[in-house]
Amino acid sequence: MTDTDWKVHKFGGTSLADAGCFRQVAEVLRGEPGSRQAVVVSAMGGMTDALLELVKASEQSAEAVQPGLAAIADRYRETVQALLDDGPAPVTVMEAFESELSDAADILQAISLVHSAADRSRDLVAGFGELWSTRLLAAYLEQDRVADPGKREVRWVDARELIVVEPGELGPAVVWEQSRKNCARLFPAGTGEIVIVTGFIATDSAGLQTTLGRNGSDFSASILGALLNASSITIWSDVGGIMSADPGRVPEAAVIAQLSYSEAMELAYFGARVIHPQTMAPAVDHGIPIYIRNTFDPGATGSRVSGSADPAEGIKGITTVDQVALVNLEGTGLIGVPGTADRLFGALRAANISVILISQASSEHSICFAIPASMAKQAEQVVRRAFAAELEQNQVQAINVQEHCSIIAVVGDGMAGLTGVAARFFGTLGNAGINVRAIAQGSSERNISAVIARDDATRALRAAHAGFYLSTETVSVGLVGPGNVGATLLDQMAAQAAHLHQNFNLDFRVRGIATSSRMVLAERWIELGNWRETLNSDSEPLDWNRFVAHVNADHLPHAVMVDCTDSDEVAARYVDWFAQGIHVVTPNKKAQSGTLEYYDQIQAARREHNVHFLYEPSVGAALPIVQTLRDLTETGDEVVSIEGILSGTLAYLFNVFDGTRSFSAIVREAHENGYTEPDPRDDLSGIDVARKLIILSRELGLRIELQDIEIENLVPAGLGDVSVDEFLDALAEQDASMLDRWKKSNKAGEVQRYVGRLDKSGAATVRLESLPADHAFAHINLTDNIVRFVSERYSDNPLVVQGPGAGPAVTAAGVFADLLRLARYLGAPR
Repeated sequence: MTDTDWKVHKFGGTSLADAGCFRQVAEVLRGEPGSRQAVVVSAMGGMTDALLELVKASEQSAEAVQPGLAAIADRYRETVQALLDDGPAPVTVMEAFESELSDAADILQAISLVHSAADRSRDLVAGFGELWSTRLLAAYLEQDRVADPGKREVRWVDARELIVVEPGELGPAVVWEQSRKNCARLFPAGTGEIVIVTGFIATDSAGLQTTLGRNGSDFSASILGALLNASSITIWSDVGGIMSADPGRVPEAAVIAQLSYSEAMELAYFGARVIHPQTMAPAVDHGIPIYIRNTFDPGATGSRVSGSADPAEGIKGITTVDQVALVNLEGTGLIGVPGTADRLFGALRAANISVILISQASSEHSICFAIPASMAKQAEQVVRRAFAAELEQNQVQAINVQEHCSIIAVVGDGMAGLTGVAARFFGTLGNAGINVRAIAQGSSERNISAVIARDDATRALRAAHAGFYLSTETVSVGLVGPGNVGATLLDQMAAQAAHLHQNFNLDFRVRGIATSSRMVLAERWIELGNWRETLNSDSEPLDWNRFVAHVNADHLPHAVMVDCTDSDEVAARYVDWFAQGIHVVTPNKKAQSGTLEYYDQIQAARREHNVHFLYEPSVGAALPIVQTLRDLTETGDEVVSIEGILSGTLAYLFNVFDGTRSFSAIVREAHENGYTEPDPRDDLSGIDVARKLIILSRELGLRIELQDIEIENLVPAGLGDVSVDEFLDALAEQDASMLDRWKKSNKAGEVQRYVGRLDKSGAATVRLESLPADHAFAHINLTDNIVRFVSERYSDNPLVVQGPGAGPAVTAAGVFADLLRLARYLGAPR
């Protein structure tokens, strides 16, 4: 590539919407390297549509013609006045415009007389927009060159004198020999220059004007690139390149840096915003790289489409085709009968019905195909006529049409020979709860397509996009209860976010935080570094429906509610969350230890909707107590009994209580230091430990409820309903009896511990016990939890899990660990 090579640039209508856009185009061209630039230009944004609307209107009446042309003239005149200085240039441009506008008026008048527009008339009117925009851009660039003589010469070329086409089966076909002769005449070898060329329009072999069809200016650029043997073709528009998915449906979509021609064609066929496959053909044939760049962000590199791209990148893009119907032909008479497919698709071709996708089982019992939804009824009639005899003889049992479908496709040259791509694709769709109706993959392995319900298309697109790491493995998080544990969890997540993203591609997006009365929502995520300030300044009254809908956003593949409350009201919402496909992670014990009726409901809902319910910290903070129990039972061990100190608060109280200080003073100190629940009676009542026993019992399959457990309540009678302060003051009345119990234990050489016990029969107790000084429970740290599992395997030497069981930090760490476990279940790497 040398500085004297031609470089072709094409600017679409959105790049030429108004005078400001014209100035931006000129600035882009001045900043692009290369002394020889051929610039293909579309009509001003919306101009071609406006002209075609006038053609349509004139078929009905001439009344709309003059007002429509006047609006076009006003717009063009305003743009000319804004761009060109006083002098001959604007006069020349407007004279040509007014002459051609008069021609357009004559054609439209003729159409109105016969109430029908011939294709030739339509092409003539539609092609005026490119003539007007190119003349104006050339005049503006020439004005700029006159002001600075050191700049390149500017010429204007009418593509009707350059490109010759003839009708082809797939659209206009270039007459290359004549076009090359024209090119040699219009683009002689010489010094650097900028040549402005009309897009969209051409002439036929008879010398009459025609157009290259929709996306015709892209085709013009590709043809011109081939004629000039250009070193590159750059398509400028209002997007930054070819996107990994539709950014309107997948906010995490990113620009694909490099694609092969084949990949771009696949994505284009399935609706991605790239140049049409047919328009790429001349560039492909000549091996010319095509760049897709943003006019309004010229510093961005955009996308490069060439003969090869990095295959190691695997999947390049994920896209969908909507408004699809699926037709299924099924019958025993099809098995082993040659020519069935030929009859089927021959009949469809004769009816001019385009087939998008084909899928057939190896048994040949059925064959299905996808078509545009608008052709569904016609297709069914065509197939029924083609197989009328087989239907009559019951050799074909069914011809079914499923409407309201979409096709989702993953595309990438790197998929060829790469194992596990299909498994990941369909696994991702399955995890998102999306049913696949038909599957197709070509032998090139460049494209895997699936037919799904149209209502699932956006969710499928977003889930697949995240599943292939085109965006990070993203989980939308709603946190309820930013108190001690919740606040600590948010701080821990903030500290680890960068590490998790960099090393594991994990992206936990906290998009909502709710207190008992307020909530704050963020469109993308709440900055965890200052979530407190955000909650204080931007919160609004809590609306549960809005909160849940926001967290469970369609554009993110997974959603989880993290319940850091101890609220019955919040726990009662789990079934509804499960029904919406939302996972739940919580240290809240209320749902798992509530009534058996509700427990059965949440387990049934969890299974039905294929969601995860993780609650390890509800028993032992960050200790793996629930998981250890599951490992025992799931590997076939029989658990005989479970006993343990399951309250870090009560462990602390009875570790510290040694007769030198009153029990009430120790409770007050623990409360002030945050070692107890906000209401210490929640700890002293034994209900908290009892709930943990219920959770463990239900893991064993036992059907017990709170009233089935024998509980020793350490809250004195009459103090259950007073305020916390009143309770702490009145607790001193119990000091004497607590001291007496301690003295008896101490005299016997024993220690006091508050212990929960459960056996395989379902017998359960929670009480303050006096244990020998050499007992395992006698030698624990201040706030340790300790659990002993006695089982068939661990009968002589019980399995023990021990560690800190109280405090916001360890509980939050347990919740965080469950979040990471959830991410692994959803497909994140370890």
